[in-house]
Amino acid sequence: MSKVRDIKREDILKAIEIINSNPELRKKRSSSTYDLIYNNNMYPPILVLSEANKLKGGEELLLSDFGNSTELPFKILHDLGFNIVMKRKSQFKEFLENQFPEGSGAISSYLQAMDNLGELLNQSGQLKGSIYGIEDVQFFNKLLEEVKIYQKDISSILYSKPKSYADRGFYSASLSKYIEMLSGGVKKVVRKEKTIVRDKDQEYFTIKAFTDSLEKSNLYFDPVLVTRFVTSLVTKPFVLLNGLSGSGKTKLAQAFVQWICQEETQYRIIPVGADWTNREPLLGYPDGLNATMYVTPDNGALQLMLDAQSNPNLPFFMILDEMNLSHVERYFADFLSVMESNDSIKLYTGDVRICSEGRGIPQTIQWPNNLFIIGTVNIDETTYMFSPKVLDRANVIEFRLDVSDLGKYFSLPNGVKFTELKCEGKRMSKGFLTMSEKVTKTSDKVVQEELLKFFTELSKVGAEFGYRTANEVLKLINQLSYLDYPEIYQKEGVKKKDIINYRIDIAIMQKLLPKLHGSRSKIVKVLETLVELCLINAKDFDIIQGEQNIDNIKYPISYAKLMRMYHNVIANGFTSYAEA
Repeated sequence: MSKVRDIKREDILKAIEIINSNPELRKKRSSSTYDLIYNNNMYPPILVLSEANKLKGGEELLLSDFGNSTELPFKILHDLGFNIVMKRKSQFKEFLENQFPEGSGAISSYLQAMDNLGELLNQSGQLKGSIYGIEDVQFFNKLLEEVKIYQKDISSILYSKPKSYADRGFYSASLSKYIEMLSGGVKKVVRKEKTIVRDKDQEYFTIKAFTDSLEKSNLYFDPVLVTRFVTSLVTKPFVLLNGLSGSGKTKLAQAFVQWICQEETQYRIIPVGADWTNREPLLGYPDGLNATMYVTPDNGALQLMLDAQSNPNLPFFMILDEMNLSHVERYFADFLSVMESNDSIKLYTGDVRICSEGRGIPQTIQWPNNLFIIGTVNIDETTYMFSPKVLDRANVIEFRLDVSDLGKYFSLPNGVKFTELKCEGKRMSKGFLTMSEKVTKTSDKVVQEELLKFFTELSKVGAEFGYRTANEVLKLINQLSYLDYPEIYQKEGVKKKDIINYRIDIAIMQKLLPKLHGSRSKIVKVLETLVELCLINAKDFDIIQGEQNIDNIKYPISYAKLMRMYHNVIANGFTSYAEA
């Protein structure tokens, strides 16, 4: 230990910058067992300590320089506020060692089998890099199904010429074990304040489990609405809930985060103030009177972001209530900029600062992949409209009530039982995160053709969409195919053959229509055309009377919205998506 200097947090941060600027360092000093996680990047812990030590005038460090304790260097980094996680292959090995007796041949057999599978997937082009870096339970579950179907020879899935999996020493039992390990997640997530113990028996994420818990807690939401909300979160971590005041926007968001989180520190409900004119209410600011201090917001927004970075295997949620009481672009601009990029938000310059609780505040912070933003929106004379920049980056979900919704509410027992929701879905949190990390888009030609039709009409009023929106529509439709379940369509009477249209309908409503607004002279003709696009057969259609044959409505959600907008503009001379 004599070679190890007095290393501070700021030394570690400078060492990370050095490693970032010199990729060759990683190759020379790679880590076999652990990684340091910072700003969603992984670094070899001993290398980071070694570079920090050299910055302090010391020598290059090896693991042996820390004495007999192999855990000491990781404790040093942990005490400085950094997150250390075990590599996936090492986690799998440890998992197997807890499953089988010491010296069991199954352990080495399973590890070798998974190595072989990784090689097969790499050669086939389905996977780049080690299989032990992949955490997509859904991907491996589908692969396991193929193993069971094809049994002895399924390699035709991966190769143009057949080759037996048996020739590579692969068998389905090892894949089952790996899936079991992924579902269980990491046993412990390191955190400065305390250690969060993860449940070993993580489960596959389903929306049905959440709706069942809602029913037990005496909360009622239309299952289609719940599916739209949750699927939107999985597809893009920024969702806006818009609609009638008192229709349950905040309550649904609150119910979901309490259901899926295992600790209250994983979410914040933050009321937006009408006086928010800059980012300080969310990100704080450097103390102008004390060069070592940083003032953090009382609502815990910055703390939530830092906790999310330190615990990448847990979901975190920020609920911004009444988000449009102030101009969103004024206080949320930094978030909008980094949400889709690898850029970071600069908090301050100069020496490292700490907050009043003694926690070190980094100079920059990146968007954590496990942080989800839910904004609730009411439209009245006290609020502001959203700009296209905001709407482009969010899924907008409208809350409306009909007679059946209110009737169902009247039949519910008195009192909401939030205790029936609290932590009930925590065993599915890993599956929820996995789905959000592995979002893919549909290649369905029907969907693409419909997008082109709507783009053509929306462009006529300046409400056309760009590549980002088109990409998110394709992803949302694909995610709906994984997450929805047959019961959600029963209320609308959707036939099985029409389910793809219902998914397209949801995407149109949430991603294509929200920017739509204008005067009567500008928008009436476009609304008429868009309404007709929502019909199977628009011949002889009279928009004044509306479509009387329900079976002729191809996109019922979008159709109803466009008809409200049409009647609104006829009556008032102006209409917008937010108010119709």
